[in-house]
Amino acid sequence: MAAEFHLRTGKLVALLNGNRTAKRNKPTEEFNHGLAMSREPLGDGQLFQVRIDRKVNSWSGSIEIGVTALDPSTLDFPSSATGLKGGSWIISGCSVLRDGRSVLEEYGQDLDQLSEGDKVGIQRTAGGELHLWVNGRDCGVAASGLPPRVWGVVDLYGKCTQVTVLGCDTISRREETRRPTATAATTTTTTSTDEGFVGMELSDVVNNAILSAYSGSLLNVSLGSPLDGSCSVTSNDALLFHEKCGTLIKLSNNNKTAERRRPLDEFNNGVVMTNRPLRDNEMFEIRIDKLVDKWSGSIEIGITVHNPNNLDYPATMTNLRSGTIMMSGCGILTNGKGTRREYCEFSLDELQEGDHIGLMRKSNGALHFYINGIDQGVAATQTLPTVYGVVDLYGMAVKVTIVHNHNHSDRLRRNNAIMRALSPDVGRRVFDSGDTEVERLLFHPNCGQKAAIVCDGRTALRPHATDDFNHGVVLSNRSLRSNEIFQVRIDKMVDKWAGSIEIGVTTHNPAYLQLPSTMTNLRSGTWMMTGNGVMHNGTTILDEYGHNLDRLKAGDTVGVMRKDDGSLHFFVNNVDQGLAASNVPSSVYAVVDLYGQAAQATIIDDIDLPPLPDEPLDGNNQISPCSLFSLTPSNDLRFHHLHGNNAVITNGGRTAFRQNCRSEFNDAIVMSSRALREGEMFEILIQKMVDRWSGSIEAVNIETPPYLGVTAIRPEDLEFPSTMTDIDYDTWMLSGTAIMQDGNTMRNNYGCDLDSLTTGSRIGMMRSSNGDLHYYINGVDQGVACSGLPPVPGIAHRFHSNCGKNVALQNDGCRAVRIHGFSHGVVLSMKELRSDELFEVKIDEINEQWSGSLHIGLTTLQPLDVSCSSSGLPSSLLELRSKVSWLVSGSEIRRNGMLQKQNYGFSMERLTVGNRVGVKRASDDTMHIFIDGEDMGVAAAGIAKNVFAVVDLYGKVASVSIVSSSVLEEAESTKPPSMSSDSGSEEEEELSPCENETSVFMATVEFMENHGRNILLSNIGHTATRVASYNQGVVASAQPLPRQLLFQIQIDRLNPQWTSSLSLGVIGNSPERFNFPGTASSIKRSAWLIQRDSVFHNSLKICDNYGPNLDTCPEGTILGLLVDNAHSLHLFVNGMDQGVAAQDIPNPCFVVIDLYGQCEQVTIVTNDAMAIGGDSGHLRCQGDVEKADVVDGIKENLCWTPPPEVNPMKTCEYQALCARFKELLPLPDGYFDEELKCNLCYCESCHKLRGDEAYYKRGDPPKDYALPFGWCRFALRLNPRCEVANVYKKWHTAYHGTCVGSLRRTLDHGELVSAGSSSIFCTNEAKVELQNGYNDPEENSIQEKDVVKVSLSPTMRYIGLDRFCPKIRFKDLKSQRHHHAQVAFQVCVRPGSYKVGPQSVGASESIDPRFSNNEIEWITKERASTVLYGLLIRVE
Repeated sequence: MAAEFHLRTGKLVALLNGNRTAKRNKPTEEFNHGLAMSREPLGDGQLFQVRIDRKVNSWSGSIEIGVTALDPSTLDFPSSATGLKGGSWIISGCSVLRDGRSVLEEYGQDLDQLSEGDKVGIQRTAGGELHLWVNGRDCGVAASGLPPRVWGVVDLYGKCTQVTVLGCDTISRREETRRPTATAATTTTTTSTDEGFVGMELSDVVNNAILSAYSGSLLNVSLGSPLDGSCSVTSNDALLFHEKCGTLIKLSNNNKTAERRRPLDEFNNGVVMTNRPLRDNEMFEIRIDKLVDKWSGSIEIGITVHNPNNLDYPATMTNLRSGTIMMSGCGILTNGKGTRREYCEFSLDELQEGDHIGLMRKSNGALHFYINGIDQGVAATQTLPTVYGVVDLYGMAVKVTIVHNHNHSDRLRRNNAIMRALSPDVGRRVFDSGDTEVERLLFHPNCGQKAAIVCDGRTALRPHATDDFNHGVVLSNRSLRSNEIFQVRIDKMVDKWAGSIEIGVTTHNPAYLQLPSTMTNLRSGTWMMTGNGVMHNGTTILDEYGHNLDRLKAGDTVGVMRKDDGSLHFFVNNVDQGLAASNVPSSVYAVVDLYGQAAQATIIDDIDLPPLPDEPLDGNNQISPCSLFSLTPSNDLRFHHLHGNNAVITNGGRTAFRQNCRSEFNDAIVMSSRALREGEMFEILIQKMVDRWSGSIEAVNIETPPYLGVTAIRPEDLEFPSTMTDIDYDTWMLSGTAIMQDGNTMRNNYGCDLDSLTTGSRIGMMRSSNGDLHYYINGVDQGVACSGLPPVPGIAHRFHSNCGKNVALQNDGCRAVRIHGFSHGVVLSMKELRSDELFEVKIDEINEQWSGSLHIGLTTLQPLDVSCSSSGLPSSLLELRSKVSWLVSGSEIRRNGMLQKQNYGFSMERLTVGNRVGVKRASDDTMHIFIDGEDMGVAAAGIAKNVFAVVDLYGKVASVSIVSSSVLEEAESTKPPSMSSDSGSEEEEELSPCENETSVFMATVEFMENHGRNILLSNIGHTATRVASYNQGVVASAQPLPRQLLFQIQIDRLNPQWTSSLSLGVIGNSPERFNFPGTASSIKRSAWLIQRDSVFHNSLKICDNYGPNLDTCPEGTILGLLVDNAHSLHLFVNGMDQGVAAQDIPNPCFVVIDLYGQCEQVTIVTNDAMAIGGDSGHLRCQGDVEKADVVDGIKENLCWTPPPEVNPMKTCEYQALCARFKELLPLPDGYFDEELKCNLCYCESCHKLRGDEAYYKRGDPPKDYALPFGWCRFALRLNPRCEVANVYKKWHTAYHGTCVGSLRRTLDHGELVSAGSSSIFCTNEAKVELQNGYNDPEENSIQEKDVVKVSLSPTMRYIGLDRFCPKIRFKDLKSQRHHHAQVAFQVCVRPGSYKVGPQSVGASESIDPRFSNNEIEWITKERASTVLYGLLIRVE
């Protein structure tokens, strides 16, 4: 066949050079009409090859080549090759098209990237296969099933304007078999020299790099191009975009590409769908081609059951309310509503151009999304079999293209291989197959803008650490291998900033990562340990994970390891901190953030570790170490991780040294990691000494069982003094030759002198079984130093063998393990708890597979009774009803499963391995819960005398061990000082600094000058006013908030124009240089915020239903914050403590207030600021009541009311609505009390704002009644004679339901039962048949036919039912809306005048948890036995 073009061509093609050269005319004006074809059909095996002679840059796209069965002699040439039909195969870019429709994506080499001089050819084999050749290399099978007679086709499209035919040679089978293979290319590349490498063509370098990378197992994937016919796709049913689409969508590239028109003017109306339903396990994947920066939000992708032919396309798919599941951001929306808030680690809003997004409906109906080829997991479990793919080009997303060959992750790896091959620094290592040396972990040279890499990549530092606190991010030079630890030593620290080093892993390659100011700002593929928490993609996933990194000092080490099971572990001083995260990808880089105080760090490995720097940034870091000498692999004794300020623990807890040893001689106390056992030696080796100071090492033995929880001193509780002689309790010490107890010398001239020891000396100590203390020098016993040491505490309790069916007891009944499942894990103590005896367990094992957590409490159920029961113990402690039980579940207190109290103390859901949980029955018949030895306060009252401890191994808690000590608690006078102690000079000394701190704070209490931009301060910094908009109103206190000090503000002005209102809380960082965000809820570092009725920590909600809704607080409300000595945050509303809002508040902390929405002005209340502590420190503010007030009087009369100048009717919309209904009733005003403050609203916001309890007692004898939550009470005028008779205190409180038509006559009579009363007072139309003989007439009652029985109840949950309080429909004149209303009376009823009986409404379940259904209805027939107290109204 002649190597020439056919004479018939596209209309812009000119043939030159004997028809061997084709040129497109007007190349800068037209981009198509450039078709040229071979003069004759191609023979079997013939290669039709052309050379690109000329390209222009005016257009996109380039040469297209292929074959067609159409005869050019009769062909009507289309404008481009992709328009050829009737048996045409065209390769365009890296796609293969048949008759204009794509059949294969990502094939071969991208033709658009070829340059002038490159050669490209097409070949039809004898087997009917189509092959593409580029620069002499076969790209594999592009298509199969070609007819025997085809012509070669070349399209001078886009940039390509001229080509020349090189020949039509036939390639024999022998030559075909010798074409380059992966193995051959590898061998050639491996043996090539550097000069040969440089001399190769760019395309050869690229191809060799790819082949070398893949064949050398650098990338364990297959090439994207198919190598045989089995891999080719010949189906014409490829996924494309449907022709019907959103109004702004333009389709191109044969409906593979969708683009939103006017992207800078419109952000929606960009919905496109697939042309057919998705098949099972079929990938629908798109590539983001173009983004704009103008809008927020970006691409959304998902599935829908709607047929695109019949769908009226919405502006955005999230508006579709049926049959649609979309991924938006990092969440999942079903029918427009969020069903999964955090679905995956990637956010679609953060993807860039070139990223791929895919989805697949599995054969089991599960929907999966893919980001750059990575499966994000199950998004929805059950989807319909017929669904269409849908893409919403929303916001930033402008253009996408469907991708049919889904090897994006392979392509990313291949591109990395190319970059490595082209890099002269690392190219030799990649191609040197004989290089078996393990690449050493170093820091990557690409680092934060304020960081520097020195010491051949082993050390990273912030050279100007005192000028800036961030931009110190550094990453490892390669990804971590499985089970490989990346560990760094902190070399230098500065004292100027808060926070310190952060460490973690990231999936981002450091070579291409744009490093953020701090790694916690990175929102994808990143896990970081910061402080003592763990963050994933900038969101906290663990609050209390391990040792606090902010407390580390120079010389300490931190490390990170990804294990082969995908779990992530962090290490502090070689101690594993436990599981931090799971399912971490295999290819991750280590990352260190030299943040805050951390100024320099060095990678630690087994190769010549450099010493600590001799010239630190701040202070002298010279060391004086000693190491544990007697440790063996089986000995777990270490130095405790808590120590004095100048001590540093390294070498996995085996070595301790004193930093600043030439400038500081004290503050270097270190302690053993656990209590010494009887006869156990604790020995150390002195490794280094300095000559500057007198005195030497002091050996100590302190009674410190850190895990038994019965000693008065533990490393966790100890405020480390300068020297051990400052501790005056439970301490025996050898100093020089003197034996000291509790800081007092008890013996001189002991057998050894510590001051005479030298480097290399060993000193040990041992407690014998009889309580004697011995010291050893170089292994020689120096004799008894002292006697009478306390015995080693033992275990006081055991679990009883009668336990849940899934429980196995171990260690002689001291350990309980749930062997399978998540329930049936109830265990009881073997014996009853004595008064004030603590039963305490330690959590040994957590199973994160389950939700829920441990339950603990007290029960009157005896363990021996369990074996007698046919059913045994229930599956959960919540279901234990056979005996009275009190327990804590989460943060709720329950009695026999019924809720008694919410927001109690520390939530059990936050417990983890190592936490201790205890329960105590106090001598005042109250139950107390202890968390890690800290009393959470009264959990329940009225506890029975004979109770057993009960624990439920439920949910994630799988194993616990008893740690209660058999050593009795010491007398009060011997206990260490605590915040609850009332006497002793020690406490007075402790309170002195606090008092000074308090006085300083009260003298300077004001708002800080640094605040939100819309804030104006006045009144000497005491008043903050928001002067514009609804946000940018954050203010903070000028001084840190001392412990036990109440900081109060008053709401001065509200603007009803806005919604929501203020929020307040504390932050752990100084606000002096803080850049305040628009709202306080955006503060995501060391922040605790109370907003509405929820508590947030670092923008994440940690507590619901806490206190009143702050959005409903009226003007004049006084809000206060207090952090107690237990580091717990309390909210006060008008002087009433709402309980613990959050725990573990750092010291110092600053108050932060956000004047948001309606709240426009607040003022600091200085005259009420006071310290709280001890017996005399409790606030007695307006609204406080004594216990007698609660029992003998009506507490709600004493509760807080708004200031006199504030109209309470304006503070609550519900109360105003009820008042408007009352005005519609024909009731004289004379029946009602003129004092508006006596009218109380019991809607959810109002009763929480007052701090009302749900139940109170009243009368003589006292009897329970429930507050009428959900109703509004209008006080009736009180009868003076009743006040004289003390009726309102001595009679019981109850409620009576009635109808609107009976109100006036009831008020006229003044009571519910009177002589000659008619049946209007009876709510029951038919006679009620009462039980238990209640129909029998009393002696002093009148005849049955003359007496009307009146139904009463102590709770409105019963008497407020429709049977007693029929509803009436009315129209509100203000809103013009229709409502339903009910009315009832609150009454005082004389004790003994009524009978208590069962409910008469046929209820099968409990109506009110406080009252039994058999005692919930009271019946009275006596005259003058009731007094009307208030009119109750409820509106729906």
